[in-house]
Amino acid sequence: MSTLPESLQTICDEFHAVPERDRLLLLLEFADGLPEVPERYADAEFERVEECQSPVFITTEVSEDRVELFAKAPAEAPTTRGFAAVLVEGINGLTPAEVLEISHDFPFELGITKQVSPLRLNGMTGMLARVKRQVREALEAN
Repeated sequence: MSTLPESLQTICDEFHAVPERDRLLLLLEFADGLPEVPERYADAEFERVEECQSPVFITTEVSEDRVELFAKAPAEAPTTRGFAAVLVEGINGLTPAEVLEISHDFPFELGITKQVSPLRLNGMTGMLARVKRQVREALEAN
């Protein structure tokens, strides 16, 4: 396992604290907790994550000391929505440097490779890659 920011390590610990057979249920609980996008983003352009089988869209707000991630995923795609919620909860409030240091294989550290297909894990890896790219681009623009 890589070194993770505390927020993401806490989420990993949550997944590893439940029996393997219950980890998918925990992911679905995260899906229920994906926050609604704030009103100020009602007309904002979100980036589609093409690696995901289901439509998921993300955007980030980056300042010198804080990253905020916003995601939209349909309720009919609970696994994808769960992955988005994990990233939103784990990334919000981190510094740009902390986000950029997250290992690209973080999704595999959740311990759900037996419950979730490689294709779906690839979707979460794609979400994380997009977040990191958006953070890099925001930093370069400033």
